[in-house]
Amino acid sequence: MVKYVIQRLIAAFFTFLAIIVVVFFVLHLMPGNIIDHSNKLDPAIRTLIEDKYHLNEPMIVQFGYAMRDYLRFDLGYSVKVNPGQPVFNIIASRLAVTVQLNYFSALVILPIGLLLGITMAIKKDSLYDNVASSLVILTISVPSFVLAALMQYLLGFKLGWFPLLLAPEEHLNWTKFYSMIMPILALSFGGIASIARTLRAELAEVLTMDFMQLAKAKGLSYGQTITRHALRNSCVPLASTFLYLFLGVLGSSLVIEQIFGVPGMSKIMLAAINGKDHWLTMGCIIFYTLIGLLMAILADLSYGIVDPRIRMGGGKDA
Repeated sequence: MVKYVIQRLIAAFFTFLAIIVVVFFVLHLMPGNIIDHSNKLDPAIRTLIEDKYHLNEPMIVQFGYAMRDYLRFDLGYSVKVNPGQPVFNIIASRLAVTVQLNYFSALVILPIGLLLGITMAIKKDSLYDNVASSLVILTISVPSFVLAALMQYLLGFKLGWFPLLLAPEEHLNWTKFYSMIMPILALSFGGIASIARTLRAELAEVLTMDFMQLAKAKGLSYGQTITRHALRNSCVPLASTFLYLFLGVLGSSLVIEQIFGVPGMSKIMLAAINGKDHWLTMGCIIFYTLIGLLMAILADLSYGIVDPRIRMGGGKDA
């Protein structure tokens, strides 16, 4: 197990390095100037920026200095979006609302998705299963931003049940949470459908296996056979599915936040890209890359955690 974790960490490091190399050179090869050369920018400040980031040297040299700074946990400073502010502080200030949105979405996805998948498997081929399966397929097929726009129009504009945009409250309270209900639901529908479909397929197959009949023969009730045996075997692929769904929710929130005016990571990331604030853009991409690689490693390890019979690494000491 330890050997496998080390191998995955090494692979994740080289993956991270490859992504950073590609993004760095793509950003710096884009047309236009990184620094605004208009009269509004003091020449002395321009010189300081060029010296700090070695902009007058070859690009490969710039990349070397950038990697040195990243290894020191120095993401640099914003030049255009929030001039003079450390990139780390900017990301930290916008991270809270994005984390809240994704956290509440996960709390909605997991219980509802599990409940829907279990009931669909138990009532397989019934009217309930057919209707629920159709809704699941429809929900998976429709992009989250389309659902968000429909909810905003119907529930927010036409019926007036929810505010159209996020409340401008700095701290989480009932007013802010109430305004987050629509974006939370917009992020949750796809995850609920994916978990329900995966669990329904796995659990329906497990319920027909011989060991389930043996459990019933030993005197266990139908509910006990499901909770003690069927669910445990069905949750092996579901563990990694949920972790990858978290990545999907995190990626979808970039669009959902724009629709509902959420001042999170998406707003600052788009402003950095459009404003050619390369250091802030790199900081945002590094954040999302690290989260993605961490989720990928946890998804691989989850198989061995959920089912100890699965050996990791293939060695005797795994």
